[in-house]
Amino acid sequence: MPGKLSQLRFIIPVLSIATLACDPSRAAERSREASTTVVIDAGHGGFDRGGIPGQRIPEKEMTLDVAQRLKGLLAASGYRVVMTRDSDVFVPLPTRVAIANSYQNGIFVCIHFNSAKRIGADGIETYFYSRDSLPLASAVHYFVAGGAPSPNRGVRRRGFYVLRKTKIPAVLVECGFLTNPNEGQYAQSPSYRQKLAEEIGAGVRGRFSVSSALSSARVATGESIPLQSYTDQTNVRSSGRSRSKHSNKRSSRKKKKRSSESTGSEASATSKEPEG
Repeated sequence: MPGKLSQLRFIIPVLSIATLACDPSRAAERSREASTTVVIDAGHGGFDRGGIPGQRIPEKEMTLDVAQRLKGLLAASGYRVVMTRDSDVFVPLPTRVAIANSYQNGIFVCIHFNSAKRIGADGIETYFYSRDSLPLASAVHYFVAGGAPSPNRGVRRRGFYVLRKTKIPAVLVECGFLTNPNEGQYAQSPSYRQKLAEEIGAGVRGRFSVSSALSSARVATGESIPLQSYTDQTNVRSSGRSRSKHSNKRSSRKKKKRSSESTGSEASATSKEPEG
């Protein structure tokens, strides 16, 4: 009996090594996941309800729920997860950035929902600032926009505080308009918030699979994720009240109208909390 036990103790490690040797890509992926810290930032919180005055659905509750769901999914995939807030508390923007910057091997995912005075405004959009954040933004947007029953508003480069000040790859994803009847109804569904978390998680895991080919279409193979084209809005003032939907200049009147339709969750936060 002792001899059989010693043989088993030898066989099990050998089988484990053989399994890893047969699937080196999976082993490498798990190693990268284990060494990566994902800092999840649920927008708003505490006295900062988010959204616009009179908005019925509190953005701070929706962002926290999606963030907590994402935390569970990523932790189960082997990531180390850090939350800038895990309850209904207010965390200043500089503190959120400081938390992110304390993890040199990390990535930063900021979760928000949009709002607008025009109830017809809808869609998913993802923001980034530094060039090394574009693959992460591309992957997250590819999955969230591709998996949501909402229009694709595209990827945008803009200098929001939490994106501009972070020293690690960082994205801010707007998961739809809470002021839109349909998207507001989606957001109030636990199953839809779970779906959002799953899609964001897929983007985090897929960030190394982003190809160099620019594309705005979702491919069906699942083998590679196209690098997304983006609208550069770095010259837009961060006063918190404007985001243009389109980069093309079809009509100055149309552009002016669209630039003021979305308050933007992070943008509205900067009107309360100076970007510095």
